[in-house]
Amino acid sequence: MSINDAEVKKQIAHMMAFIEQEAKEKSEEIDAKAEEEFNIEKGRLVQNERLKIMNVYERKEKQVELRKKIQRSNLLNQSRLKILKAQDDHVKCVLEECREQLGSVTKDSAKYKEVLQGLMTQGLFQLLEPKVIICCRQQDLDLVKSVKDAAIEVYKKATKKDIEIIFDEQNFLGQDCSGGIEMLSKGGKIKVVNTLESRLEMMSRQMMPEIRVMLFGRNKGRHFMD
Repeated sequence: MSINDAEVKKQIAHMMAFIEQEAKEKSEEIDAKAEEEFNIEKGRLVQNERLKIMNVYERKEKQVELRKKIQRSNLLNQSRLKILKAQDDHVKCVLEECREQLGSVTKDSAKYKEVLQGLMTQGLFQLLEPKVIICCRQQDLDLVKSVKDAAIEVYKKATKKDIEIIFDEQNFLGQDCSGGIEMLSKGGKIKVVNTLESRLEMMSRQMMPEIRVMLFGRNKGRHFMD
């Protein structure tokens, strides 16, 4: 049985329609897959850029925080230095007032005599020499001479040694000295300065922690005490 042209055309048309439908579905499938892959890639790129932006922001945020900490630390250190300088200036003023008042020690002859005897006795023990030269203010010469025997007696009793004290009546301590004495070995190689100014300076160095506590109170940031 032969197939006429109409049937052939119909079958061809049907096949073409089937092929066209298959091609259309395949095209749609490719488009859908491409769209899906595009969206996935776009999402990946967006996420990567988002992470980059977040990392940059976090890094800048950390830099800003670090600068703030450094600035805060610098300001705190500057503040501490200002406080320390103000405290040092105040201590200097207090010590200067003490120096200005040293002259009042000499006004009470009895008390000043005790001070001179103590200074002389201490100097003898520091030198431990058989002959000692003593220099003082011109106005103190008689008072210094009056404590010589008492100082020698204490020294001899403790050391069992004789000692000779010579007073320098040619070279006196200057007007900038408030009182006290200077003592030299006979050869002049060893010198002990026991003026009121030197004693104040020595005591201020030794007692500086106590002086600071009296003036400013204890340092709350200090956990260990000497």
